[in-house]
Amino acid sequence: MTGFPLSRETRRLVLDQPFLLESGVSLPGLEIAWRSWGRLAPAGDNAVVVCHALTGSADADNWWAPLFGPGRVLDPQRDFIVCSNVLGGCYGSTGPTSPAPDGRPWGGRFPALTVRDQVRAQIALADALGIRRIALVLGGSMGGLQALEWALLDPERVDAVATIAASGRHSAWCAVWSEAQRQALATDPKYRDGHYDPADPPHAGLAAARAMAMVSYRSPASLASRFGRASGAEAFGDRAHSPGELAARGWLRHHGKALVERFDAHTYRMLIDAMDSHDLARGRGDYETVLRGIRQPVLVGSIASDALYVPADQFELVRLIPRAELLTIDSQHGHDGFLIDAANFQRTLREFKERHAPRAFPAPARRHALPAVHGRPSARSANACNR
Repeated sequence: MTGFPLSRETRRLVLDQPFLLESGVSLPGLEIAWRSWGRLAPAGDNAVVVCHALTGSADADNWWAPLFGPGRVLDPQRDFIVCSNVLGGCYGSTGPTSPAPDGRPWGGRFPALTVRDQVRAQIALADALGIRRIALVLGGSMGGLQALEWALLDPERVDAVATIAASGRHSAWCAVWSEAQRQALATDPKYRDGHYDPADPPHAGLAAARAMAMVSYRSPASLASRFGRASGAEAFGDRAHSPGELAARGWLRHHGKALVERFDAHTYRMLIDAMDSHDLARGRGDYETVLRGIRQPVLVGSIASDALYVPADQFELVRLIPRAELLTIDSQHGHDGFLIDAANFQRTLREFKERHAPRAFPAPARRHALPAVHGRPSARSANACNR
């Protein structure tokens, strides 16, 4: 893997058999970077799977810290919590920055992915770890799309699902935001449809795409409360900005600069493409019938100020999924409220889990160490696998 360092706690699952994608293309092998907290119970039935958002990593305890801890929905003293970097990502899992069979990074040659492909890779990880029951699959934004796919792809193993700020299929509204970001990438002459030198990536295009995304992630009230019309130098703390510049401009540029230092441009493109492919009914039949066939209880988190995955997306899920419950999240921060205000809905998530996954309570009296992974799949430390 090139470029982006992993946390020391990250492990790697290696599958050396072909992995068939929905497109019909097979990857010659698969690597999944993952982290875990807690211990798997002897019966293998105390797992919780966390799915990350677009530019996230397996480090869920960093980006969703308010959900972790004793007595919370993600309790390492009770649960075996697993989060993996998504297939197509750039934090250790197979993706455009990974070596292709010829030894060079896949880059623009990496095949198209779907959210369903990503969840099938997560299922392969669960199989390799010996997980027999999953008390809860939890995710927000892109992770919320994956959580819904888990309900349909692995219904016998998954007890309950919580999907926050997400939808059952990508709307035209989400698709146009994605397309604007693709066009931003394409305008950078270095991008070359993903066929660029990893040492000279298209930073300008990725920064512009990120700026567009950040606008969709927040709300007018969120930005007004933070910036108003204060000057950039005074409010943003960067003397490089002229005194008359709006602080929000500096904030937007800051986020673009921060992303290009930690993320790959073509990976970004592949993941937004996968999100646009999201449709729970694809290949399964009528959309309403498919949603009415979801058997698990599903907690659907909706943020009133979300201008990307708008509340109507979640209301539709609640109307169609038989055992759906609506969680209304009071946040002025728009789509990003699923991260910024996580502490405000942690208790509701925990109570939902307690009601619908009773086998996870109380904690087993005895735990065993993480199982060794035998045969072709193998789990090993990230430090041993860095290239």
